[in-house]
Amino acid sequence: MSFIEEVKELIGKQESDILEYKTVLPPSRNIAQLICGFANAEGGYIILGVKENYDSTLSVVGLSQDFMANEIVHKAIDMLYPKPKVEYRYITHESKQLYAIKIEKAKETIMAENKKYIRKNCRTILLDEVQKHIYTNKSDKDIVELSQFLNDCKTKLTSSMVILIEHYQSILNLLDNYQQNNLEKNNQELKILKRILFSSCVDNFETYLSNLLYEIYLSNPNTLKSEEMIEVSTVLSCSDIQEFIILFANKKIQKLQKGSIKGFIKENKQISDLGIMNKNEDIEAIEKILQIRHLFSHKNGIIDEKFLRYYPDFKIGQEMILSIVEICEKLRYLINTSKKIDEAAIQKYNLAMSDL
Repeated sequence: MSFIEEVKELIGKQESDILEYKTVLPPSRNIAQLICGFANAEGGYIILGVKENYDSTLSVVGLSQDFMANEIVHKAIDMLYPKPKVEYRYITHESKQLYAIKIEKAKETIMAENKKYIRKNCRTILLDEVQKHIYTNKSDKDIVELSQFLNDCKTKLTSSMVILIEHYQSILNLLDNYQQNNLEKNNQELKILKRILFSSCVDNFETYLSNLLYEIYLSNPNTLKSEEMIEVSTVLSCSDIQEFIILFANKKIQKLQKGSIKGFIKENKQISDLGIMNKNEDIEAIEKILQIRHLFSHKNGIIDEKFLRYYPDFKIGQEMILSIVEICEKLRYLINTSKKIDEAAIQKYNLAMSDL
């Protein structure tokens, strides 16, 4: 039986340990993880352009050829070592263009960016994930609760959101380990550590939005169309369309990095159309978190005039110190906001959901 015949025979069957559907083209990292998982199990197929509906029925929607899927898959395979045997191409089914990837069972362990994934019960699982994110020895109640909340959030998310959550879990681990291993706490060290870790979390909230824009652009080529002028040298500096989309998405985040959530929302219709961060109270809450990050990163936590515009109860020259409780509250707010954005983006743009 030919490759095309094998794929057409599978279309319409439910997802299984050898079959995965994606409505749209996922990022190369996500594809690499899926290929790795199948190769380390019994092999299998990934079919792009088939939508699994909420009632578990399937719809053949087709996959846009505006972006070259071959390039994305090439990049995914480059992330694997050793390289498994993979076959992939566009096929036509019910007058729709689909894209299929066939992965053979590997004779040796395949790693994706030095991580081992395996296909099990319709899911692609990172083998060390259970050990990596179990929180049984936390000393701080607020960290325990936030850690559990993050674990509970890890369902039906984009790969961008999974990355954000895993970063926050690592940050909480670092913070709690420091507290447990330093019973005679050096307050100055702990204060600096909290600043660094909090700033890292806010930075990664921005990274999440940039990554999400990339997923939207990749999955919905029409959203990339813009009247914005782009220098030819910028385009030519990119090796392929995927690299250009990443660059373009990162460029869009610059307003946010300067502490302007209003400017970011105004310039990114893909995000503003989701209707999540459009209320004044939401904008103000995120703006205030960004200002704390700016103060920690550039002023060593010492309050200046700009900071007073957002926090008028403080005084110039006073030091801004966040407690563990306050840090957890602000991180929970960012995760809640990100999760709402993620759910709305998946719904509106039919984004691929991560199995992890």
